[in-house]
Amino acid sequence: MKKIRLFFFVAFLFPLWSNAQIETENRETDSTSVLKVQNYIRMENRNLTPSVDHSTFPQLKQEFKTAHDVTAACISCHTGRADEIMKTNHWLWERTEKLEGKGELPLGKKNILNNFCIGISGNEKSCTRCHIGYGWKDKSFDFSNKLNVDCLICHDNSDTYKKKRGGAGYPDESVDLNYVAQSVGKPSKINCGVCHFWGGGGNNVKHGDLEKALLDCNREVDVHMAVEGENMSCIECHITDKHNIEGKLYALSSENKNRATCTHCHSNAPHTDKLLNEHFIRVACQTCHIPTYAKVNGTKLYWDWSTAGRLDEDGNPIHENDADGNHNYLSIKGTFVYDTDVIPEYYWFNGIANHQLITDTIGTIPVQMNSLSGSYMDKGEHKKTNKPSKIWPVKVHRGKQIFDPVLNKLIQPKLYAEMKGDSAYWKDFDWNKASQAGMNYLGLPFSGKYDFVKTEMYWPLNHMVSPKEKALSCKECHSRNEGRLAQLNDFYLPGRDKNRFFDFIGIGLVVLAALGAILHGSLRVLFRKKSSSKI
Repeated sequence: MKKIRLFFFVAFLFPLWSNAQIETENRETDSTSVLKVQNYIRMENRNLTPSVDHSTFPQLKQEFKTAHDVTAACISCHTGRADEIMKTNHWLWERTEKLEGKGELPLGKKNILNNFCIGISGNEKSCTRCHIGYGWKDKSFDFSNKLNVDCLICHDNSDTYKKKRGGAGYPDESVDLNYVAQSVGKPSKINCGVCHFWGGGGNNVKHGDLEKALLDCNREVDVHMAVEGENMSCIECHITDKHNIEGKLYALSSENKNRATCTHCHSNAPHTDKLLNEHFIRVACQTCHIPTYAKVNGTKLYWDWSTAGRLDEDGNPIHENDADGNHNYLSIKGTFVYDTDVIPEYYWFNGIANHQLITDTIGTIPVQMNSLSGSYMDKGEHKKTNKPSKIWPVKVHRGKQIFDPVLNKLIQPKLYAEMKGDSAYWKDFDWNKASQAGMNYLGLPFSGKYDFVKTEMYWPLNHMVSPKEKALSCKECHSRNEGRLAQLNDFYLPGRDKNRFFDFIGIGLVVLAALGAILHGSLRVLFRKKSSSKI
């Protein structure tokens, strides 16, 4: 019996145990040390009240005729800050990244396509409503002009500042620039959320785990941002150094760097249960602690551009909503599918992503707009990261979007214009003209033919963290009946998978253990009777 157990341990369990032990030794193992040095920084940032009263500054009492005048007043005191901002991704809308097989190139909102509103090229006047600058209406925008920096979009604490629709980033005419300029401070949740909550055309449309409900939510929605809990702001996790904000979006980035992670505040071993801590080796924190997303308002899961263009009998655009008030059809955009309280899909992810560029020929269908790298076999040997792939929860957005069937490449159509007759699809509803205008703007060829192709886009989840009582239980993954990890079939998962050899060994050990217990009990009874008879 001991030999069988020893053989089983040496041959099968020891390699797994030793690998876990080696990796565990490379992590922090003190489970009581939950908070790290970064937590001190986070606590220091909790006071969002400005350290000075800006309403007393003479520079801010002048009558501001333009938004550029406000920026000039800001940088007259905050010297060097504009130079910092103009080096960031929030300003440039791109960063230099390395892509597998494509080398080093600039990536970002400036040039990456998505399967929501497709891309900003030719549509800047509308899209740059979420840019931290003034006047980006086309290719002529001057990224080196400090006066184009919009300080107010991030630092307004009056809750009255807003950008104009189609205004190339300029503030709405209703904004009192003097009042806002005198009411500035550290960025709050609404400063970040005004763009990140409403990206893609509506609340919670893109991310699924970022929406206006986080401004005033309970712990069931998010334990970190809950008003009656930590009531954390965005900048407490997304720590900023010289205006460079930590954290990145893999819909627009590719490399495993400048990330905001759970371990910035929590240790690598935050549980008192050693087995749970060992899950951290190959399972992301988010996998267990974000069991669902879009907990309050729906998120968009499907967008079909091919159905766009249907007009009413008078030739006017149509707007139809579903029962929850989400638009499920727009003439300018097509058909949509929303859902709430969505169970994530799960993928291996090592922090590296790839992207389908507009210059790339389409290969597999559905087109992978951004593919997440990783597999069970990737245990940290990847040349760009020394960390193993982990199981991550992901929102997958699926759709159909326009492409050139002759050149077999995606198309960037011109979508926005203020008036009809400028080839913009949202005004003229002509895909040929919109495609030609959009590709001409980029200086890229268009065959004159268009069709629609299925696409997929992946959004790793990080927000809407549930209370620990709502975290996933073991059986939700270790289950043979529709467990959460059913689609990850490249590894053996105990409790889910069948393997004749392991099942035979396991059943055999159970039987032997039972027989041993019975034999042991019988012998004790037998010898007890013999001892009693001798007495």
